Amino acid sequence: MAEHNDIGTYGENLACQYLEKKGFSILHRNWHCGSYEVDIIAKNNEYIIFAEVKTRTGTYMGQPEIFVTKQKQKNIITAAQRYIDKFHHTEEIRFDIIAIVLKGEHYSIHHIEDAYKTTWR
Repeated sequence: MAEHNDIGTYGENLACQYLEKKGFSILHRNWHCGSYEVDIIAKNNEYIIFAEVKTRTGTYMGQPEIFVTKQKQKNIITAAQRYIDKFHHTEEIRFDIIAIVLKGEHYSIHHIEDAYKTTWR
């Protein structure tokens, strides 16, 4: 497996642990519907969140969250629509970004709740 895949998987593991500590249950990881994918789908008492995780080993090219482009957001929204239709969830939904910067054995997590909106629901 390529190193960038290992970094991404490690970041997703950290993001899941972080969300679980905040009271979320992880429903799915790397959920696919056709060519669309959501890194983490999680649920608490209020929301189902569709989270995009961006993990980087530094910020020399910018903070990780800036790499969640408008097109990526549209793709996640489409995947979320399909997910809700398939599983018939009625909870409020939210789109989050979890940005992780690795610094040797240490890391920082920046959780951006409700990072972007949709008029769909």
